[in-house]
Amino acid sequence: MSVPGESSHFIMAPEMRMRELNMLKIEERNPRNAAVMMLFYPKEALAHIALILRPEYEGVHSGQIALPGGKAETFDHSYIDTALRETQEEVGVMMNTIKVVKPLTRVYIPPSNFWVHPFMGFTERRPDFVLQKEEVAKVIEVPLAELLSDHNVTSQKLSTSYANNIEVPSFKLNGYTVWGATAMMLSELKIFLKSMIV
Repeated sequence: MSVPGESSHFIMAPEMRMRELNMLKIEERNPRNAAVMMLFYPKEALAHIALILRPEYEGVHSGQIALPGGKAETFDHSYIDTALRETQEEVGVMMNTIKVVKPLTRVYIPPSNFWVHPFMGFTERRPDFVLQKEEVAKVIEVPLAELLSDHNVTSQKLSTSYANNIEVPSFKLNGYTVWGATAMMLSELKIFLKSMIV
């Protein structure tokens, strides 16, 4: 089954980001590539997805909510390999325990100049998360029902790496505000999953 694509990202994209993306010639910027894992697993008989809280540091993604993942390395055979390797490194979920279901649509992140390739995967049981402290402050376990609920879509005034005090579409998940590229990828995931339920 095909995925919803970029239009589903735009639902959760700040207006300024949309304008910026429309003006950019992305390929001329020679972007780097990264991959992330949308990891599902059972917890107390309910499906959950793992998000991570980035530590506070001097950088554009400091303190943000993200998906486990990171930069593609030359030794990775594919972006799936990148997503699996980074998930193991960041949150300790062994690569051989994750079944990758499908890729979703890549997202461009202007502040860090990355194409991010998301993958959907699952494990048969709840992982014993082991955090890479330099990269991950906390694992945030979000019930799938919370992601699928329209009550958790909101907008918030935030200061971002590219503007101060702007209205940003966001998800409220497990008490955390999720916005930006992560929200855009989760928007596609949500629409895709809802299309399968109907």
